[in-house]
Amino acid sequence: MPEKKEMSRVSKKQTQKANHSKKRSKNKKSSLPIWKKSLIGILILIGAILIGGMGLFAYYVSSAPEITEAELTDTVSSTLLDSDGNEFLTLASEDRELVTENDVPQVLKNAITAIEDQRFYTHIGIDPIRIAGAVVANVTDGFASEGGSTITQQLIKLSVFSTGAEDQTLKRKAQEAWLSLQLERDYSKDQILTFYINKVYMSDNKYGMGTASEYYFGKPIAELTLPEAALLAGMPQAPNAYNPITNPKDATKRRNLVLDMMLETEAITASEAQEAKSVDVSEGLVKHSGEETNQLVFDPYVKEVLAEVERKTNLDPYTSGLTIHTNLDMDAQQRLYDVVNSDEYVTIEDEDIQTGVSLVDVNTGQLKALGGARNQEVQLGTNYATELKRSVGSNIKPLSAYGPAIEYLQYSTYEQVVDEPYTFDDGTPINNYDNNYEGQISLRRALVDSRNVPTTKIYKDVPTDQVNEFLTNLGINTSTLNPGSDGLVQSNGFTGNITPVELSGAYATFANGGTYTEPYTVSKIVLADGEEIDLQPESTKAMADSTAYMITDMLKDVASNNSARVGLNGIPQAGKTGTTNYEDEKKQEYDIPENGVPDKWYTGYTTNYALSVWVGKDNYYDSIDNSGSERLLPQQIYQALMSYVSESVESSDWKKPSSVVEVAVEKGSMPAKLAGPDTPADKIVNELFVKGTEPTTVAPKIPEKESKKDEEESIELKAPSGLTATYNEETDALSIKWNAYSQKGISYILTVGSESYSTNDLSYIIQSPPAGEIPITLAVQADGDTGPATSISVLIPPKEEEEPEEEPEEEESVEEEPEEEPVEEESVEEEPEEEPQKESSESSSSTSSAPSGSSSSAPNSSAPTAKSKASSSAPAE
Repeated sequence: MPEKKEMSRVSKKQTQKANHSKKRSKNKKSSLPIWKKSLIGILILIGAILIGGMGLFAYYVSSAPEITEAELTDTVSSTLLDSDGNEFLTLASEDRELVTENDVPQVLKNAITAIEDQRFYTHIGIDPIRIAGAVVANVTDGFASEGGSTITQQLIKLSVFSTGAEDQTLKRKAQEAWLSLQLERDYSKDQILTFYINKVYMSDNKYGMGTASEYYFGKPIAELTLPEAALLAGMPQAPNAYNPITNPKDATKRRNLVLDMMLETEAITASEAQEAKSVDVSEGLVKHSGEETNQLVFDPYVKEVLAEVERKTNLDPYTSGLTIHTNLDMDAQQRLYDVVNSDEYVTIEDEDIQTGVSLVDVNTGQLKALGGARNQEVQLGTNYATELKRSVGSNIKPLSAYGPAIEYLQYSTYEQVVDEPYTFDDGTPINNYDNNYEGQISLRRALVDSRNVPTTKIYKDVPTDQVNEFLTNLGINTSTLNPGSDGLVQSNGFTGNITPVELSGAYATFANGGTYTEPYTVSKIVLADGEEIDLQPESTKAMADSTAYMITDMLKDVASNNSARVGLNGIPQAGKTGTTNYEDEKKQEYDIPENGVPDKWYTGYTTNYALSVWVGKDNYYDSIDNSGSERLLPQQIYQALMSYVSESVESSDWKKPSSVVEVAVEKGSMPAKLAGPDTPADKIVNELFVKGTEPTTVAPKIPEKESKKDEEESIELKAPSGLTATYNEETDALSIKWNAYSQKGISYILTVGSESYSTNDLSYIIQSPPAGEIPITLAVQADGDTGPATSISVLIPPKEEEEPEEEPEEEESVEEEPEEEPVEEESVEEEPEEEPQKESSESSSSTSSAPSGSSSSAPNSSAPTAKSKASSSAPAE
């Protein structure tokens, strides 16, 4: 027993010792803190990433191309081909001035390194500090949002790769960095900088700063002054934008930024920077008037080609070595240039008149020719065809009012609408071009005679979202129609800002039966390695064929009425005029002539081409004469070019689709009724209806008593006469009178401001009228028909009690309008170019009676008079 107990004690101790040992071992294993474990894990991960990154870098650079000195000095030019495949421009300069290291002045070196690479002389080809900053920006804003490229890396891009988005990849970045390291090993810093100076694009088809120095300043690069060197150093980032000839404002900002960077790097003093900034950027520039005449012929087209390639591909046409297949019809482009820049086809006496012209193939959407401006003297200058920010006047009516009404409301060309006194929701009167009203008229009449009141009513009939959809389907950005307003406004029925290119593309949709294709200049590009990129846009169905055909049928009437001006020797065509106007206040402020207008338009089309023409002046308030030959310039330019391009193609008339039916309707019936057996021939009109919406009711037979009446005795409603208005301050009453109408059974419709009254009397009195100018119109109504109206306006002076004598009335502040995009919405009116003007009396603003269709008022000789004047917006004609 004692032995067993002893053995038991020994065993127990051994067991305890073993357990203690395990516990100590366990405690030892778990003694390492978690943060140390995490740190070790992170270090291992970083190591793995570094090893993997180095391996990936090595893999990428193993396939990096070799770079030769020839590649460092040669330009990578792009070639432009016209629609026939003929080369018409190479984006490179054959007379490039190559400079040597000794030619480059220190001031230019300082300027370039200050703005492009401040650590150029200390880094090894790549700049880790700059790369770190770029990495932070890329993580924050997305990959490639900021570059970390040194001048050496930029030279590699210009020589081997490109600045396009397709080259902003990890592989290309790795290869670019490796080649930069190699370049720094093989060449000195000044050699690399000289390569860069000779390589960069400097606008106007000039490469290299040596060439640019001669081109812009007429001097060798060694003689550059500080402001000139700063200007050239800042241009490579965006050569066309910083061109001092075409964009002096932006060029000045960029030059001054370079000077600020030179000051920051202590390359110049504050006084030197200030003195250089005081020099006008245009000082010393060489004029190139008359040079490169051939290139100026197609310059506006080239400008759009370059913009389109960059917009659609992010490739730089100047440095990517592209073959660009364009849609340019060189014959049409040459004829267009000659039409607007010579007197051979159209006489333009005023040298300040400018034009913007766009010719589109309606079946493909291809832009065939562009007229950017008249008398252009610089390359890639102003292009009014694509950059114009002016109202198109009545050219918008088929797009914003009549097209949507047919598309969504199934309106017919006969749809009846009343042309009468009418206002916007805020009470602003809407004027027709003649300040008259025609009463009940058809949709066709309203469009062909371009009447603003019926157009506005039709525009308001269609829900705004549907108008927006229709315009958007035609490539019109509704957010830019009205400067200062992000979307549609009430006046968009007859006004809005659209470019000639956009207009021609939208009208082309009517011409081809309803299919919209965004106008484009480039069909495809071929990269230096042979890869092709198709740039043809997709076509979309923008409207029903019934809408396109019915709009075209109405606009054919416009072209027919203008046949003396736009006739094409019998070729079927359609079109629309457009005229904008100034407000009366602006006419007085800028001393604009009575017949002066800012813009004239004509957009027309055949089954082959759509052509939009704008005529105006660069300064909005420098008017053109709407009473002389200038008013016809858009039509004349249209006729000269459209007749030429139509010679080489077969033109046909539009075929009525099965979705449209033509119906004989009794004129004046509302709703529409089919012409009956007793309907007089002169009361039958043939109009178009969307199939399924045509009338089925036949006009009733004329009662026997009525049929015996002589048709010649029937009296057509005319505007009443003798409308006068006087205000008596003592009684605070506005007295309105007019002459008796010759026809019996009529009632008078009197509209004062926004209020309308029906009466059989010959006078009307309004007590306590509000102060300010009040428009007054009067029309007659019989058998449901409303005749044309006569109108006047009267100015009611402020009431004495409304003007405190203690303090003078505060002068009303007037917001300054930007000259580039003035908004004259309520003053856009259409002149009756589509149809011979109807006979009307001359207006009078001082006589005691208002003849039919005129605007007049008369003061009361026995009482204090209220100043009375004609409508607030003068008609275009």
